[in-house]
Formats: sequence, structure tokens, C-alpha cells
Amino acid sequence: MAAGKKGQALSDYEQARQEKIAKNQALLQQLQLDAQQAGIGPKKSKPKPASSTGQKRKRDAEKVKFEDNAPRRTSARLQGIVADSEVAKKKEEADAEAFQEQQRIKRQRVSDDIDLHAAIVNGKGWDKAGNWLSMVGPAQPGERTFTPQDIKDTSDKELKELRQRMSGLGLWEGAEPNRIKITPERIYALGFHPSEEKALVFAGDKLGSLGLFDASQTSPQQIKQEADDADEDGDVDDEVEPAITTFKIHTRTISAFQFAPHDQNALFSASYDSSIRKLDLSKGVAVEAYAPDDKGADEPLSGVQMSHADPNMLHFTTLDGRFGIKDIRTPQAQADIMQLSEKKIGGFTLHPAHPHILATASLDRTLKIWDLRKISGKKDNRMPHLVGEHLSKLSVSHAAFNSAGQVATASYDDTVKIYDFSESANWKPGHSLTDDEMQPATIVPHNNQTGRWVTILRAQWQMQPKDGIQRFVIGNMNRFVDIYTSKGQQLAQLGGENITAVPAVAQFHPSMDWVGAGTASGKLCLWM
Repeated sequence: MAAGKKGQALSDYEQARQEKIAKNQALLQQLQLDAQQAGIGPKKSKPKPASSTGQKRKRDAEKVKFEDNAPRRTSARLQGIVADSEVAKKKEEADAEAFQEQQRIKRQRVSDDIDLHAAIVNGKGWDKAGNWLSMVGPAQPGERTFTPQDIKDTSDKELKELRQRMSGLGLWEGAEPNRIKITPERIYALGFHPSEEKALVFAGDKLGSLGLFDASQTSPQQIKQEADDADEDGDVDDEVEPAITTFKIHTRTISAFQFAPHDQNALFSASYDSSIRKLDLSKGVAVEAYAPDDKGADEPLSGVQMSHADPNMLHFTTLDGRFGIKDIRTPQAQADIMQLSEKKIGGFTLHPAHPHILATASLDRTLKIWDLRKISGKKDNRMPHLVGEHLSKLSVSHAAFNSAGQVATASYDDTVKIYDFSESANWKPGHSLTDDEMQPATIVPHNNQTGRWVTILRAQWQMQPKDGIQRFVIGNMNRFVDIYTSKGQQLAQLGGENITAVPAVAQFHPSMDWVGAGTASGKLCLWM
């Protein structure tokens, strides 16, 4: 028998095991040599010292190699091309053109209809029936600017009751906000389905995905029941995943969307890929409602809205300051487009009761009110009648009409301005407002300095409040959501311990006192 450690003899089994190990090592070394000679072996690296703890080292995860068919850069020196020569210049130009073409193909929109059953990124999908139904300082995360003491000190009885009710909204108990990842990327647009039966929240993200969260499918009672069923002791061992489904319906950012006023199963979405799609929730298909003739055209859209008066009229704005009117019964590329601003129109809105009245907010620092009943000019110079405009110190991010004819804007001058156009019902075509009449009725100091990584803050009204009191929501850079009345009175500051990012994209349910807000990481905060 062979001698082992400290002169001890090895057993026959141990001797056979050692011989087998030696053979395997020799075979492995031979395979590595063959691979290196063939040019496919790994690069040699210095051996790592063995662990002294005696524990097995965790094997590194196997790396998966992805094939990229895109044009690759090649070395001019290895190809024998002389630097600064004519050949080198031509090669550089060819490489640049190849890269630009690669980026163009990547960002090009898809014109074909999208079957959402095949476009699900994650989630359970449909059921068998196919249905769903200045004075402002820098951000201080977690620091409240509206506290319970403010509610306690309120002398107006009705206002105090409203503040108590709005501040009483609590985070949805089914899951913590950091677990409700409704979209893969940063949220740019968010909204509720009009249904009052259950909370269905939709969100559009930076890369064209549309997420759906159904709060009714994972209620606190369901979670407790499922946990009790899984654990007889009633201890919650495994968390139940929120009911989220995500669909890829655009190739670039979904900047805005709206449910059609006359059809709750139709959702119109605008995107930076230059198209508007109509998503039919009952059929599970997203069809292209508008797109330029040129498939490669780069005309990013910043907003979309359907008319309450005519179910066939679609309105949209672009990042280069244009406004479009589209009859969805006409060919996809046919639209009446007018240049309303030399710079980006960040947001627009139609008066709900009088949709011929239009409000636009622009990077040129203006809020402008237009009358679509009177359009003058020819060809590229056609333009609706300008009723009036108001200039802010810095760019105006968004303008939103409520049902009472008031407009709320959010501006980078750290204000939320509320304008009163309640007399617009009496305006005749060609009516104009003076500078004094265009002044805001109320100015609310509000930190709107979002920077690069947080979606722009926008004031969004509750369109059909059941108590008749006009109110709006807007994200707060301290990681809250603020609620104000049309008089600028703060009603609530909604938050929670597990909110770890700014809930920038905030929206009211049209009629229920439900508030949703999305973050830059695609997470949803829901207060009910």
C-alpha cells in the first residue's frame, strides 16, 4: 500500500481515488492545450491562492455570450491603413454611418398592429375572456412641509374636514411600494382606469412599455388567506407578488396616454417614437392611430387627448412645438398640424366642457390659451386664434384644465400657478384676454427642480370629484405627493416609510379618492 500523510498507508479505495483525480487533471490540461492551439481557449491567468478556511469556494456564475450582429469597430493599423490618409478618412466615415444606421433601426417605431398577448413582458395577462377592467428650498427627503398640526390649526370647519379626509388616505396594504414594480424603466405617464369597481393603474415608461397593476387581485385579505393556507401557524413565510402585467407597445418613451371619454376599453398613447396607438383592452390589440408617412421620421410626441365632444377627434403635441388635430377615420398619416411654438410643448389640455379652448405649456416660458373655432393662415402658417398668454420666469412644464375652467401649471420657477378661465363659456370666436386677465389667480410655492433623473412634476386635477371640490395632485421632491384645492389650499401630503424615491408622476382617479404615483425606478405608490 502507498504511504500517506505522516507515513500512514493509504487504503486501496483512497489510492484508486487519487489515481483517478490525477488522470482527470491530466486530461483537463490536455483539453486546455488543444483549445489554446485552436484559438478558442481562455486567457491564462494567475492562479488564485486556495482558501484556508476549508470551505468550498462558490463557483462563479457562468457567463452567457450574446451574439451582436451590429457593425463592429475594426483596427485600421491591423488592416494596414495609414493614419490621416484618404482611406482612413473613408473608413471613419463608414463606421460613423454604420453606427447611425444601427441607432436609427433601434429607435424606429413599429407600424404593425401589436397583439398584446404576445407582447407581455411579464405578468399573468388576461383572464380567459380576454378582459381587464425662493420660498422653496432644496429637496430634503422625508421632511414634511404640511403636518398634522396644520390640520389641527385649521379654523374653517369644511376645510378641516376635507384635510382630514384627504390626509387619511393610506398606502395600499397589499404590498410595499418598493415591491410594486409596474414598469421596467422610469415612469413618464400614469393614470387610473375610470372603473370605480376596482383600482386599475396603468403606467408608461421610458422604453415604451405599458404596465398594469390590479389592486383588487392582491388585497390584504387575499394575502393573509394565502399565507394562512401555506402555513398552518399563520406565519407569513412567502410574500404574495402584486398582480402586474407589462406590455411593450412602443419603441420609445410613452409620454402621455388617455382613456377615450366615450369608450373605457380604448386607451390612446403618445410616444417619442412619433406614433399614437389605440389599445383595445377588450381585444388585446394595440393599433396605430397616427404616425408620419416616413417610418424613420423623428417627430417625438409630448401629449395626446381625445375630444369630449367628438369621439373621432384626436389631438396631440410634439417636442418641436407643433399641435395636431387628427380624425381617426382618415388615413394614419393624415392630420392637421400647426406650429404653435418655436420650442417644445411639454403639455397641453382641452377644456372638458368646451373642447375648442386649448391651453399649451412650453419651454419658451409661456402658458397660451387658444380658440380652435377660428383658425387662420395658409399651409405652414395656419394657426388657431390666440386668446392670451402669460410669461413665467422659467419654462412651464404642463398645463391642465379642470371641469370648472381653471388651469394649473407647474413651472421651473418653483411655482404652481392657478388661472381662472371660468368665463370661457361666454367667449365668442376671436375673443381676446388682456394681460391682467391672463394673470394667475393663485400662486403656490413648490419645489419643481427635478433634474435629469426624476420625471418632470405636473399638476393633475381630479376630473370628476364627487363632492364637487376642485383639487389636484403633484409630486413632492421630499418623496411625498401633495394635494391642493383650486384656491391653493394644501389638503394633504401623502407619504410612507417605504417610499425610497420621488413619486414624481402623480394622478387622481377621475372620481374616487384614490391617488397613484410613479417613480424613476418604475415603482408604484398607491393611496386609497
